[in-house]
Amino acid sequence: MTDTKRPEDDIAIADGVDDEAIESNRRIFEGWRFYTISGFAAIYAAFHMAALNGLSIEGMTGIELPFLPTFPMETWNFRIVHVAGSLMLGFLLFASFQFDDDKDEVTETPLLGYLSLVLMVPALVSLGAAIYFAVQISGGVSWNGMDPGIRFNEIWLYGVPLMIATVGGIVLGWMHRRHRGGFAAPDFVLGVCSVAVATYLVTIYGTLMRNSTGTPFAPIGISIAAVAGTLLIMELTRRVTGLALIIIAGIFLLYVFTGQYLPGFLNSPAISWERFFSQVYTDAGILGPTTAVSSTYIILFIIFAAFLQASKVGDYFVNFAFAAAGRSRGGPAKVAIFASGLMGMINGTSAGNVVATGSLTIPLMKKVGYKRNTSGAVEAAASTGGQIMPPIMGAGAFIMAEITGIPYTDIAVAAIIPAALYFISVYFMVDFEAAKLGMRGMSSDELPKLKALAKRVFLFLPIVILIYALFAGYSVIRAGTLATISAAVVSWLTPYRMGPRSTWKAFEIAGIMSIQIIAVCACAGIIVGVISLTGVGARFSNVLLGLAGVSQLLALFFAMCIAILLGMGMPTTAAYAVAASVVAPGLVNLGIPTLTAHFFVFYFAVLSAITPPVALASYAAAGISGANPMETSVTSFKIGIAAFIVPFMFFYNGALLMEGTWFEVARAGLTAIVGVFFLSSGVQGWFLGSRSAWFIRVACVVAALFMIEGGLLTDLLGLGIAAAGFLIQKIARPDPDTPLVVKGAD
Repeated sequence: MTDTKRPEDDIAIADGVDDEAIESNRRIFEGWRFYTISGFAAIYAAFHMAALNGLSIEGMTGIELPFLPTFPMETWNFRIVHVAGSLMLGFLLFASFQFDDDKDEVTETPLLGYLSLVLMVPALVSLGAAIYFAVQISGGVSWNGMDPGIRFNEIWLYGVPLMIATVGGIVLGWMHRRHRGGFAAPDFVLGVCSVAVATYLVTIYGTLMRNSTGTPFAPIGISIAAVAGTLLIMELTRRVTGLALIIIAGIFLLYVFTGQYLPGFLNSPAISWERFFSQVYTDAGILGPTTAVSSTYIILFIIFAAFLQASKVGDYFVNFAFAAAGRSRGGPAKVAIFASGLMGMINGTSAGNVVATGSLTIPLMKKVGYKRNTSGAVEAAASTGGQIMPPIMGAGAFIMAEITGIPYTDIAVAAIIPAALYFISVYFMVDFEAAKLGMRGMSSDELPKLKALAKRVFLFLPIVILIYALFAGYSVIRAGTLATISAAVVSWLTPYRMGPRSTWKAFEIAGIMSIQIIAVCACAGIIVGVISLTGVGARFSNVLLGLAGVSQLLALFFAMCIAILLGMGMPTTAAYAVAASVVAPGLVNLGIPTLTAHFFVFYFAVLSAITPPVALASYAAAGISGANPMETSVTSFKIGIAAFIVPFMFFYNGALLMEGTWFEVARAGLTAIVGVFFLSSGVQGWFLGSRSAWFIRVACVVAALFMIEGGLLTDLLGLGIAAAGFLIQKIARPDPDTPLVVKGAD
């Protein structure tokens, strides 16, 4: 009898890390519906890969096809198509409500179906009008927003039908409930409206009218298309991320038209709706930095992550982490730090990474003795840390480069020590927790064999190629493309060889994975547009300047609170984009270097994912661990506490961002590591091999704070306090369970 056991059967503990997570409101299709959506998603992702690399059918075949666009497309058109494609795919795939798999009922009524068909008429009329305008303009008609005839046609042939269909489709979508395997008619209406918006804007922006936005010469159709587009973006964002970002965007939009009535620094000049919306769907808002990054770097790395997923490389990463760290005390928690940090760096979303790797690591953490809330909190903290881990930083590095103009490589290098401090701190936190609970690691029989895994270390090659290409001077797009191709190539050395079918599947996964982040980036662009067009960011800078006159530390603390508040409930990308628009300019005006200011804001925007009361990553982890969401978020905040200190550390000591001589950088990094060790010891109550009394814990925290500034005197003082605490602990042996007694208390 032939032994058919495959090599990975002996070494695999992780299975399913690369499986696709199914959201509660996502439709699951079969038959022709499945092939339709699968094809749409795959073509959408492949289109981006082709466009970003400047490919064309003509270039690949040598056949001249004049009716097809040649890549790369014009920038604005590319971004408009990028958003429109995501809207169409998103509305068809994600329902406006959550499905109950135990009650797969159809609650639609014939009336709702008929109303949807009625709404399709104005949707098609608006699309037809947009095409008609395109034909007229290509035929030489001069398009002027001041012409009464053109204005009439844009309002009544295009604008009014579009708004009726858009608003009606959104409202009907809330009421129209189909079973999970079927399309909903209102979503088709919204898809047509998305195409109508894109067709009109591509047509008009292809003329000189692009330069007229925000002026009386702008065609009224731009403003109407932008209103419809804004509503469509917000509705899809609500479906894929919930209400948090929608509420924030709604408040900012309300501010546009009410700011003139507000007092103090919130007061803004009056802005008409036509002027505002004629500008918000440009590079001053929706088509600005957030969509620029989502249409290039983010979707490129989503495709890369999808290829890693299709080739089962993610499973290998987790298996390798188990083999390397599983035997140490609290092993699964340390595995989560390594695996979730690595995967979170690539996939760019804390909550999504929690679902992907946490489904494996959280049950194992519970199995070895961690409490439910601690198990979820460790995974949430580790996944959140992936967003600050170079070289990809969950696409944050590329957004920062886009906003600041600082070279990507400088940002990635500057992120090394702060990211190391975060993960070292989390490691200390889980290790000390395991020590307090007397945990042991997993047995050899429960773990993959490191020797066997080492034979497949070539699966790290795509990551190595990516890092090398980025630092060798290749463009981000070329580096990401090479890494994606290498992921397919190395799969041929494994049982999961990528052929045409699995390549198609990878593009399909990428197309679907990209919907959420594209919607979020577009919605964040609305907020960025409000900030730039109302000038509220500049007025916020003045507030920070005023606070800095009292205390620079107070100004930094206020900036930290605003960055966390703005980021609550948002995915990382949107959180940083919004915070960078509001907070970072104010910090720069304080005289803080641009890189330091943006890193400060970026860190706290990222940490909003584990900051109570709205902590997306912690809530996702609680759903897997079965713990209370608020308890999990509080625990994850405690585990990631060092990250709230690190930004102040690199503010006071720029050497932590690689600014200075090698000696200064090395000394700053070493003393910072000692500082986070003291901080972790103080928070967890475990200091150099034994539990510590409350006053020794306080001494450890104080010692850590003294090491923030990075000066020689403060470092020595911090070391002295810690040494005194250690001597007291070893000589006097105070009872760690002795409570803090306040004189006069009962």
